[in-house]
Amino acid sequence: MKHLIKEKLKGDPIIWGVVFVLSSLSILSVYSASSSLAYRQMQHNTEYYLLRQVILIGAGLFAMWLAHRIDYRYYAVMANAALWMSIPLLLITWKYGLKLNAASRWLTIPFINKSFQPSDLAQLALIIRLAHMLAKQQKKITCFTFACLPMLAWSGVISGLIALSNFSGAILLFGTCLVLMYIGRIPIKYLLFIVCSGTLVVGSALIWGQRGGTAAKRMESFLKGNLSFQAEQSYIAIATGGLMGKGPGNSTQRNFLPHPYSDFIYAILIEEYGLIGGILVLALYLILLYRAMALLPTATNYYEGLLAIGVSLLLVFQSLMNMAVAVGLGPVTGLPLPFVSMGGTSIVFTGIALGILLSISQGIIDKELLALKKEIAGIRYNKYKKNATNSQL
Repeated sequence: MKHLIKEKLKGDPIIWGVVFVLSSLSILSVYSASSSLAYRQMQHNTEYYLLRQVILIGAGLFAMWLAHRIDYRYYAVMANAALWMSIPLLLITWKYGLKLNAASRWLTIPFINKSFQPSDLAQLALIIRLAHMLAKQQKKITCFTFACLPMLAWSGVISGLIALSNFSGAILLFGTCLVLMYIGRIPIKYLLFIVCSGTLVVGSALIWGQRGGTAAKRMESFLKGNLSFQAEQSYIAIATGGLMGKGPGNSTQRNFLPHPYSDFIYAILIEEYGLIGGILVLALYLILLYRAMALLPTATNYYEGLLAIGVSLLLVFQSLMNMAVAVGLGPVTGLPLPFVSMGGTSIVFTGIALGILLSISQGIIDKELLALKKEIAGIRYNKYKKNATNSQL
């Protein structure tokens, strides 16, 4: 059995462990937080969302397993195709997508009648593409036209399109891109220009987008210290949780807090598992970031290291933003807690992102990689690993 697990579940065992703990917490918390909703809407079937979440977590774990079996270098080509595909998908979603809470963020897939959120695909594809571009342009990284302008264009276009219906998601993505470009040695003066350009693009999307008025009101209320109903109920859940919590399934605020199974699931976690449970969840995401950073000294090339950092930052920043909203450190957003909140495509793409981290932790999987010789050409290699890498390729 031990040999079978080692053979099928490759990569960093700590990342696997963190994912399994988050999966278990997700199933327990979503079941508790959604039981009242299921009782009202599903003919008293309180297990409806439990079964749904188990299936979705299973799909996320399967996507993670598939992704970790693929050599991480193949994702450079996949991301390029996915980015070009994302542009029309985001535009179609904005104009004709399924509207919920005055925002069109989902497309209905024909025949199977299931919703799909194109922004999840676009976010992950952009981070992978940026990591690859930064790795290939290290020798010309100070050339604005050749190196920085394409990155600015992709970051601005994708973030701007996402901002039309999901302002907080666009800010999160653009901020992650900036941090990744800073780590990738983009000069500060160019980063300042990118910030100004990105502010104009996202600001325009805020004016013309579907949720611009709502985002502005939420930011204004937060700055003035005015509590929204969601924030007030979240604080009550956290305050009554205490140190040890009320115990699994004993939340009372799930009956009052809007979206306790998605946007505010961290508040329900603290109410049921206490401050200790809240710290544990925070620590799990920070461990993911630490394990990604631990891959840097062993990275054979710049792309490998930048990809690990970019993917982990995207997940950890989103989790920190979700938790910050729940405890009152930020305005209310619609961002889920990765791999914990109830969701569909968000869980699957989070699984893919974690699978990419596991693929990177394995190092070289496909030692020939003949189909991607052109893609990896020009990537700057770690001088301490260069000889070993060349012998493998």
